[in-house]
Amino acid sequence: MSGVEFFQEAPRLGNQWTEDRPLRSYLTRVLPEEIKAEVFPVLARMGELSGGRLYEFQLADRSSEPSLIQWDPWGRRVDRIEVTPLWREAKRLACEFGLVALPYERRYGAFSRVCQFALAYLFHASSDVYTCPLAMSDGAAKTLLFHRNQSLIDRALPRLVSREPSTVWTAGQWMTEKTGGSDVGSSLSVARKVDGIWRLYGSKWFTSATTSEMALTLARPEGNGPGGRGLALFYLETRHGEGLAPGIAINRLKEKLGTRKVPTAELTLDGVAAEPVAGLEDGVRAIAPMLNVTRLWNSFCAVAEMRRGVALARDYARRREAFGAKLSAKPLHADTMAGLQAECEAALHLAFYAAELLGKEEHDEEAGGETRLLRLVTPLVKLTTAKQAVAVSSEVLECFGGAGYVEDTGLPRLLRDAQVLPIWEGTTNVLSLDALRAMASEGALDLLARTVSEHALAARHVSLREPARRALEATEHAMQCMGRAGRGREDELEANARRVALTLGRALALALLVRHAQWCVEEERDARAAVAAQRFARNGVDLLQGEALDTRAARALAADEPLEP
Repeated sequence: MSGVEFFQEAPRLGNQWTEDRPLRSYLTRVLPEEIKAEVFPVLARMGELSGGRLYEFQLADRSSEPSLIQWDPWGRRVDRIEVTPLWREAKRLACEFGLVALPYERRYGAFSRVCQFALAYLFHASSDVYTCPLAMSDGAAKTLLFHRNQSLIDRALPRLVSREPSTVWTAGQWMTEKTGGSDVGSSLSVARKVDGIWRLYGSKWFTSATTSEMALTLARPEGNGPGGRGLALFYLETRHGEGLAPGIAINRLKEKLGTRKVPTAELTLDGVAAEPVAGLEDGVRAIAPMLNVTRLWNSFCAVAEMRRGVALARDYARRREAFGAKLSAKPLHADTMAGLQAECEAALHLAFYAAELLGKEEHDEEAGGETRLLRLVTPLVKLTTAKQAVAVSSEVLECFGGAGYVEDTGLPRLLRDAQVLPIWEGTTNVLSLDALRAMASEGALDLLARTVSEHALAARHVSLREPARRALEATEHAMQCMGRAGRGREDELEANARRVALTLGRALALALLVRHAQWCVEEERDARAAVAAQRFARNGVDLLQGEALDTRAARALAADEPLEP
């Protein structure tokens, strides 16, 4: 054998705070000086962990998965789940950095949510989706406070927002049954009052982070009518001493495409004790505060997944030689990476805008209908960023060629974990219909249009005029579509719901990016955000171009049924 054997260098990560220009630039613009002085060093510590020790731990722990131990050596049913070593470390770090506690401590006022999600964004990609129980814990805390159930607040809130690993609780959200996940009104679980205690009976088909100490779940009190109105929201504690609470059995862990470190289980409820959170009906409406928070966590997880993939692909392009040059020097590869970076930057501004709105709402600083705007923006942000994450993660794997398809590089996990994001907390179609309902109420669509206009019109630099125009035109097109369909053409409106929602989500993302790019040009003398806005505008914003759809023809094509010309 002659010659020198070649070994390709693996991609590397540095401090994920100092290397994330868009995040640092955004926070520099929006945060007051006194908050930046306190928070930036904390973000730097999280960034060092996320790109260093925690990331190395994640790679070393790649093959670990949670396991279910159903029986002890003497035949007793124990139903104990063992989580991975990284998850145990992630729990400690989440407490140390206050990833759930921070907004409830209210230290940074209306910016508390922005600071919380900046930390969560840096943490997520190296945590093996430990953000899942954190999201549900945050949502549970928000829900208990919203409904002002003081006994449950006193019992659970100090544990949910604790910074002490030995006492902290996480929460589950048990909604999905065999009848479906999105159609929760068809739930079959029953609540019966036995000797003055409410007890739940039924099955939960998909419960994530089943190791949590408490859960919020839906069940139908005996005698209640059908549908979501007949359901009630219940609080239950899942632990009894060292074991599972009586009346809960774990049937099996789910075998999933991705998020394989998250212990997701099928449960049987057979008389577990529970307490109503907010009366004995309208349970679907009662759990809405939790969904609004978890959907925002989902959005930041999507942005973090994109950012991690692009960071690895960028470093790899600087190391990989092909056809006589580094990949980073190849015009076509550079063009591909530019498009991915533009998606990441737009998504980041979109998610943080929702965090800003939530922070203002929680600190009574909203003005001009921002609460109504948050009701619409939340589903738009979630569905838009989730679809972006899947597309970007797929392209990222392609940037590595065959290595992106090999499990022991750790790269396929990026795509597998991203694929759940359009499914969790409501699919794209379900959230599109939710967005339509929000648009139809209290002038929320007009508020959104004014918001897009306000940010787009901040563009003064010549390079930003075309992206601003495209954001405005896409928004106007969506409003025209809503206006046409509102005149007795409900089928057309529903058929277009996804295109309307994605158009509005991407138009808002573009307008926010334009606004920030103008600031970057003026204050940082940096044109990179402006280039990102130009690229994002060309990546496709308006999904409503073309003639109105024939819904009858669409049904025939979808079902592959005969259709006369």
